[in-house]
Amino acid sequence: MVKESNDYPCIQVSNLRKEYGGKRIALNGISFSVDYGKVFGFLGPNGAGKSTTIKILTTLLNPSAGNVFIFGKDVIKQASDIRKKIGVVSQQPSSENNLTVERALDLYGLLWGIKGNARYAKVNEIIDAFDLQEIRKTKNDELSIGQKRRVQVAREFMHDMDLLFLDEPTVGLDPSARRMLLDYIKKQVKSGLTVFFTTHIMEEAEYLCDEVAIINRGKIIAFDTPNGLKHKYSENNIIDLKVKDATALSILPRINNIAYDSKIEINGVNGFKIKSVNSQQILTKIMEDFSKNNIKIDSITIEPASLEDVFLNMVNNK
Repeated sequence: MVKESNDYPCIQVSNLRKEYGGKRIALNGISFSVDYGKVFGFLGPNGAGKSTTIKILTTLLNPSAGNVFIFGKDVIKQASDIRKKIGVVSQQPSSENNLTVERALDLYGLLWGIKGNARYAKVNEIIDAFDLQEIRKTKNDELSIGQKRRVQVAREFMHDMDLLFLDEPTVGLDPSARRMLLDYIKKQVKSGLTVFFTTHIMEEAEYLCDEVAIINRGKIIAFDTPNGLKHKYSENNIIDLKVKDATALSILPRINNIAYDSKIEINGVNGFKIKSVNSQQILTKIMEDFSKNNIKIDSITIEPASLEDVFLNMVNNK
């Protein structure tokens, strides 16, 4: 994982456009760049253009217009050079059903030209890293969906690469396996790996990504760090309020009257979660009303909206 140069980003996309049959526009002039050693999150609803973008970036599909450079190389003219230095984990399940996990990893290493003892050592390293010891002798067609997915991701790390495309890699994984995978990716990024990452789980994007682009209907509608997106585009903050010596139900009519244009949820016996576009104003009014009516407050916090809230607001409003 060695950078060839610092003169250009790992991925450079300019005015990328893709039409199917001259009618359906999948990508409508998108532009972005990804620096080396970063995790770039590419988020969007189904049909937004994510898969088309990945196919173009991985040299499987030619664009209709625009320019794409990977490692400073043109994806059309220098596709074979690019393929040697990238890894791809697609959404679609893929496995060598008649081979054991161990043999499948070994075969993958062989295909990438890893020799004898080095390949054996790499197989063991990957088996340990992805917690595959118990199933190393099991055939792929006997594995669960989650186990197959873990093997599918693991085998991509059998070869050295500078850029890894992960298209919803945690589908089918339980929470423990998901976190293990994300932590392993973080570790590889610290060693210089660049990652292009798609997911429908916004918590994963917040945990893993350095920058995030949101695409919808073939256009990028937002681009920033996860925290930057939350502060820049969030329309709703959440007031987390708990009262003393009173139940939430007894206080609810007052809250409804004050925050009539907000989303109000009862949270436990004596708490509320109030999502509002004017959280500071709402909170001031609540405190004034409670003070006048001798209602004691146990705790108050204002939480920024989550990345999922931002994503849903942006996608649904475009």
